[in-house]
Amino acid sequence: MKQELLKKIGSMQQIAYARKIQFEEGRAGGMKAIEVKSGEISFTAMEDKCLDICQLSYKGIGLNFLSKPGLQGRNQYDTNGAEAQHSMMCGLFFTCGTDNVGGPVMDGNQQLVMHGRLRTTPAEHVCCDTYWEMDQYKLEIKGEMREAMLFGENIVLRRTISTIYESNIVHIHDEVTNEAFAEAPLMFLYHYNIGYPLLDENSRIILPTQKTTLKGENKSTSNWNWDKFSKPVDNLPEQVFYHDLIADKDGNTTATIVNDALGIGVQLCFNKKQFPYFTQWKSMASGDYVVGLEPCNCHVEARVEERKQKTLKTLAPFETAIFDINIIILDKDKKNWITD
Repeated sequence: MKQELLKKIGSMQQIAYARKIQFEEGRAGGMKAIEVKSGEISFTAMEDKCLDICQLSYKGIGLNFLSKPGLQGRNQYDTNGAEAQHSMMCGLFFTCGTDNVGGPVMDGNQQLVMHGRLRTTPAEHVCCDTYWEMDQYKLEIKGEMREAMLFGENIVLRRTISTIYESNIVHIHDEVTNEAFAEAPLMFLYHYNIGYPLLDENSRIILPTQKTTLKGENKSTSNWNWDKFSKPVDNLPEQVFYHDLIADKDGNTTATIVNDALGIGVQLCFNKKQFPYFTQWKSMASGDYVVGLEPCNCHVEARVEERKQKTLKTLAPFETAIFDINIIILDKDKKNWITD
């Protein structure tokens, strides 16, 4: 492919690149990011916010949800209790953890921030690279986020985002290390947010679930229409579901949403050994029209409840936990479409 492709173009930047950018106005003013184009796939990773991906498009069609505050960099209210909702722009995904996942809560004399501090932590040692490896053109972003405090935790997240030109897969590889000398909580959740036009009343969500529980009900049922979508409804309350997903013998499982009319979809592929739980956030409310697909190692009821249920994961001093996820773009015109 390499030689045939290079015969047709002057520079690979014509069809594939990873370049650093900076926003100039509004709440996003000053925010640094990395813009990636790989053939028909384009996405933006926020250098100033955990290298989370704020926007993803395929063939020019946006696939993510962006909340009412819109694009914005880090703000003084990001880590101020429930005020975090003013800065929760959602985007394709944001990283929740590691000290808390769920709403703001007091744990002893410590104020825990809604969904933790990682999602607003700027990246350090950031690099982006594009290069040929044999016959594949690779695009790669790397960076490091540190969640630390005096006399407290010292957690380091090293993230790699990669894709290959003409591939339909974006891979996220995270390594979370406890560099302190005391055991630390490890609550970790990828908050993927799918919005219009991929999400509409004709979209389908496909989960290999064997048990579904509505948050707050604490009982299994199949009567809550978690897999059905409506048109937006004014002021409709959100719902959160816990799914116990079926996995193959190696622990691999998936979460998928497709839109048959558009002929595109998004599938998340991950492993239950890393993410034993899966949360689905569903909001059909006007203006907040979104479905969240959330592989996680905890629930979304905050650290105090996780400890009470004896499900709180921890990292020993200098222990590393690894998390991987593939974001696969599905295309009806290609061979990776899902029919049921």
